[in-house]
Amino acid sequence: MTFQNQSLSVLPVTVAFFLTSFCLGELGDGLSIFQGIYLVGLGWHESSVGVALGFMSFTCLIIQPWAGDWLDRTTIDRRLILVAVSLVTAVTACSVLLVPPGNKDHLLVFISKMIDGISAAFFEPCLAALTLACFGPNHFDSIMASNLLFAHLGAVVVAIVAGFVAYFVYPHVKYCFLVLCFAALASFFFIQFLPEGDHELGRGFAGKVALDTDNHLENTMNPEEWQEVKKARSSDGTNEAARYRDVLSDKRTVLLSLSGFFFHFANANVLLVLGELMGGDTSSGAPKRTSIPMIASAVVIAQSVMVGATYAADVLTQRGVGRKPLFMVGLLSLPIRCALILWLKDAGPFFLLATEILDGIGFGLICIIHPFLVADITFGSGRFNLVMGFTAATFGLGATLSNLLGQWSAQVMGYEASLLASLVISFFPLLIFSFMPETLGGRTPLNDFIHPPEKEIEAPYRSFT
Repeated sequence: MTFQNQSLSVLPVTVAFFLTSFCLGELGDGLSIFQGIYLVGLGWHESSVGVALGFMSFTCLIIQPWAGDWLDRTTIDRRLILVAVSLVTAVTACSVLLVPPGNKDHLLVFISKMIDGISAAFFEPCLAALTLACFGPNHFDSIMASNLLFAHLGAVVVAIVAGFVAYFVYPHVKYCFLVLCFAALASFFFIQFLPEGDHELGRGFAGKVALDTDNHLENTMNPEEWQEVKKARSSDGTNEAARYRDVLSDKRTVLLSLSGFFFHFANANVLLVLGELMGGDTSSGAPKRTSIPMIASAVVIAQSVMVGATYAADVLTQRGVGRKPLFMVGLLSLPIRCALILWLKDAGPFFLLATEILDGIGFGLICIIHPFLVADITFGSGRFNLVMGFTAATFGLGATLSNLLGQWSAQVMGYEASLLASLVISFFPLLIFSFMPETLGGRTPLNDFIHPPEKEIEAPYRSFT
């Protein structure tokens, strides 16, 4: 096996990852928030909006474990999968343009959100798998942090542009969704520069070489370690993944799943309620002209702070700060945020907007530490994408229940009761995650799992171009 110390793409691989993440940054919760506020403006009841968003979350959480497991086992190029789900998301982003005014035509939105949920199930595990396949365990944290940083920057830019479009074309605010559609389509150009990487390394198996942050090949372990890894392969020379039961029942997987479930159960409804508090109604009952721009401002503030939180987490991680304290800080931001919104609910929209700083801190830290933890837990098992999908599904289950029950409680008992419930629930993940052991430094090539045989892997690092 030879190791070539040279760049492997016309566009540097790291830059291609960052720009792809930039384009895809707003195609998740941000899209749903925009659609939710718009549907309320059309005359939909808050509970109907909650059901629509719940369809997406519920579909996503059902599909995600299977999607992760399938991404581990399939031989299909993961870049093609990323292109496909980006195209589907672009189409569903525009489907809301066909919804007429009034609380009707629910079926169109429900179906589009279900399709959106299926495509969303592949986004996070697919991009994480490509990153791990290309850069291996040594540089995964750094590149993944930069991916998320650019995703947040992309969300900021798209939210600003969408907010301006909604304001200047008012009352035809639906055309702001074309901005999100264009962002999804723009990602196609940059995906072609992503390498396929080592497919088995992307599953969480140990590998011999990977790219460094300068886009050159390097050894991921010394020759002695590699010889030991080769001895651990199965007798027929094939890779043998860990049993599903072993990785899914691992204490760390369970604690991460439960913590994420309760965090999102408390958190997902908060931005919707915040947007409805800030949007208000005109004397005719229609949404104010500033409703979409205000929620865009909330997204911009949160995503801007997420950029800083992601960068800080990356720097602190490189300096040896563990996963647990950073994740705990992210969890702690939610009860503080809920309490501040309750306190400032009558103080005006600009005070309410300021609480999104805490949303940026909390969500930013949890988003970046989540894949770090999964990579730590599963390295060597061949089940990285499965656990990414499973944990993301539990997070999505919390978000689904939050959208359904939170919007129902907002309609029946008022916004204050909905926020108070989120405040109480937000303490649960803090208690649960306090039992989580520290996982930093756990990605050693030799552990309790089976490792792959030696094979030539330089070729897959070449991009489409």
